[in-house]
This record gives sequence, C-alpha cells and structure tokens, in this order.
Amino acid sequence: MKALLLALAVGTAAAQPACDKPVYLTFDTGHMGVAPLIAETLKKHNAKATFFLASEPTLTGGTTLDEIWAPWWRERVAEGHDFGSHTWDHDVFLEDVPDADGKVVRFKVRTQAGISPPVVRELTPEQYCESLKKVGERFAAMTGQKLSPIFRAPAGRTSPALLNAARACGFTHVGWSRAGFLGDELPSQTSPNAQLLEKALRDIRPGDILIAHLGIWQRQDPWAPAVLEPLMTGLEQRGLCFAPLHEHPRYAALFKTAEPKKP
Repeated sequence: MKALLLALAVGTAAAQPACDKPVYLTFDTGHMGVAPLIAETLKKHNAKATFFLASEPTLTGGTTLDEIWAPWWRERVAEGHDFGSHTWDHDVFLEDVPDADGKVVRFKVRTQAGISPPVVRELTPEQYCESLKKVGERFAAMTGQKLSPIFRAPAGRTSPALLNAARACGFTHVGWSRAGFLGDELPSQTSPNAQLLEKALRDIRPGDILIAHLGIWQRQDPWAPAVLEPLMTGLEQRGLCFAPLHEHPRYAALFKTAEPKKP
C-alpha cells in the first residue's frame, strides 16, 4: 500500500505543469565577494540563472576567471545554469568611429572593471569579437563546457554596428527589462536595500529579464543575499519561478542551434 501511495504521489508531481510565470535572473561578474552567497541562495530556491562573464578584479586578488574561481564556475555548470560573454576586459561602448565614407571601422570603448582606473581606447569589430570569444575559450578551459551564443555589453551600451559585429562572430545581445534593473550597482546611500526590494517586488512581471552582479565595489551595503533572498521568496509567493535564458522564447532557438549535432 505504501508503495502504491508513493507511486501515486510521484505520478501526481510529475503531472504538475511547469511554472508558466518565469522570470530570468541574470548575473554579471563583479568582485565575487557575494558570489558564494548568491550560489547558496539559488540552490536554496532550486533556481536556474544566467551568468555573463568578464575577467574582472576580485576582492581576494586575481580575477573572476583565474584558477581560484574555476571550481566555482564548474559547480555552476553542474547545476545547469546558462553562461554568456561580458567581454574579456569589461569594455563599455561609448561610440562608433566611422571612416571617411561613413563606414564604422572601430568602436570607442571605456575599459573599466572594478577598482581599475578606466582607459578609453578603440577596438576594431574584429577585436571586439575576439574579446567575446576569449571569454568562451577561458570558460571552456575552466569547465569543459562551451559558452552559450549570447553576450551582454557592459552597462548594456551598444550600437547597431556593434550588434552586427557580435552577430558576425556568433553572439546575440541580451539586455534586461526595465523593471528587471535590480539596482545593486547604485549607491547604498541613495538606493538602500529596503527600497530596492520594495520596488522590485512591486514592478517585476512574468517574462522580465532581471540583472544583478556578483559584487559591486562601490556599494557599501551588499545587495546579496540581503535583497536577493526576500526577492526570490516574494516572487515565488506571487507564483513566479526562475528560469535560465535557454528557456526564454526570444533566445531558446539560439541555444538549440549551438548544440552539437548528434551523429
């Protein structure tokens, strides 16, 4: 009888429909000080997220993509999250640089990551692509997994020419929803955690792409898990769930195309 009841219970659970109100939680790299806490929170909620990787300075020295953090990334791969590029040097797009005929031949960017002083420089479209692909090469070396064909431009700044250059080397840009800007990169003095949590719980709707970071240098009161934990709980109480971007209707086809063909 117990076996029968157990089988019925399992069957009922399997028959339950998947959550039809997903939101897509994404994280850009940062100083990594809260990265372990974010990972614990995601596991607690059995939630899948998407991470966008750049080689940035960390609180403990080194960078987000060095050997110290390789085990952390491997653990996230094993948990089934998605991963995209955030440019190798965290290059914030400033403007297109055209030639005499008006063709965009370079991008002016501000290379700025963590506490490193910003440097303004110019990159050709090919160099920008190499920056995106370099993240993928390092990710594969660390984890044995291929990077997904998505990227997020630092600060979300792009141009049509930059997007075309990225597509030419296999990357599609992913921004975020207006309500999905979770504000963890804002100063604590003007945007305290309680205010950010209240706004997010009020404004986020199903289908939104949310953005946060694995640590922000200038924020005095860490956003995670102080906001992340009650935010996830509150959204779940509203019937929402957390999905990786390979389940997003706009991006799912990209992931299927990138899958290796079976012999």
